[in-house]
Amino acid sequence: MSIIFFDTETTGNGDNDRLCQLAIKERGKAEPVINNLYKPPIPISIESMAIHHITEKMVAGKDSFQTAPEYTELKKLFENKETISVAHNVAFDVAMLEREKIIPARTICTYKVAYALDSEDNLSNYRLQYLRYLLKIEIDASAHDALGDVLVLEALFERLLTKMMHKNNVNEKDALNIMLKISARPLLFTTIRFGKHKDERLEDIARSDSGYLKWLLEQKKKDPTSETDWIYSLEHYLAKVR
Repeated sequence: MSIIFFDTETTGNGDNDRLCQLAIKERGKAEPVINNLYKPPIPISIESMAIHHITEKMVAGKDSFQTAPEYTELKKLFENKETISVAHNVAFDVAMLEREKIIPARTICTYKVAYALDSEDNLSNYRLQYLRYLLKIEIDASAHDALGDVLVLEALFERLLTKMMHKNNVNEKDALNIMLKISARPLLFTTIRFGKHKDERLEDIARSDSGYLKWLLEQKKKDPTSETDWIYSLEHYLAKVR
């Protein structure tokens, strides 16, 4: 079994956007498997450049991902049934790989695992960099750079794996299986952390202001790829009051 950590930087977050950087690191290995820029088939949005600082000039002379010499081996790595591919909000990164004709065999989402371990719903945020500083992960890594995010991701994964083992009193193999199962199903959010009902429970809002949740559901459906968990949660609570 091989555990790899990966992150993509992209042209944007829409249904047609593509990757322009990919970083992969194997668990416990010092050097990354890959950390390369690629020429995407569509322009990089200014909004994305402002986040990851990858410009059109930087990728102008690069291979497209599928024509890069490493593509075939990376595809085999991700699609190997013995590989567990780990990412934060893995659905987004997997969607980018699928547009490149790569379908990872098994995935763990550290966002979902962190949420599942917060059984008291104490955290207001589960973003990678938030968890990095909350958990005092001391690591020299730049945010919103694919390799920098992968380094933080690996450190976060080790924290979550240890907590999962202790919480369930299981060994590492069993903890990994639990994390795989959590990652395979949609998250059921319990509390909203934004808007006019900030910090209220979704179950209560469904009874008192179902119209707001119906409106929010329509907004989330505009971006179904990255909003799967919210769509699932909103439909779940709205179904209870019909």
